[in-house]
Amino acid sequence: MKAAISLESVTIRTELRPGDIGYVIYMHGDIYSKEYGYSLGFESYVAESFVEFYKQYDSTLDRVWICEHNEKIVGFLALMHRNKAAQLRYFIMEKPYRGIGLGKKLMDLYMSELSSLGYESSYLLTVDELPAAASLYKRYGFRLTEEKPFSDFGKPLMEQKYELALH
Repeated sequence: MKAAISLESVTIRTELRPGDIGYVIYMHGDIYSKEYGYSLGFESYVAESFVEFYKQYDSTLDRVWICEHNEKIVGFLALMHRNKAAQLRYFIMEKPYRGIGLGKKLMDLYMSELSSLGYESSYLLTVDELPAAASLYKRYGFRLTEEKPFSDFGKPLMEQKYELALH
């Protein structure tokens, strides 16, 4: 019998290691293809933007949270500096790890760092077919500020921008 997954059984580390970037890109391509029917265009977008994140990574301004269970990455979140704003990026979690409080824990960590690093605001880009994620963002004070049609991921979507003012 398989043991139940608990929040306590997941560890979170805060430094990137070799293999992490490729694996997180793979997770996005695999999960979004299987669960939402996204094309390779989505995985390519994540790959290109992750290269940008890595190249401009500054440990005094940026953060990563890598969730692991049994030595396997099961979730990820990044805080990326954008001048005085922070962008919430690459928030992803394997299906068995949803609903155990891990998303809330990652958002708590994100919000704590956002505040301690002195950012004035934060934002994220997402799409309209992720209502559970949108609900989580709204609980932390993010507000939907923009919507526009978008089809780069192989199907028609509404790209959404959520913003949070801190001061």
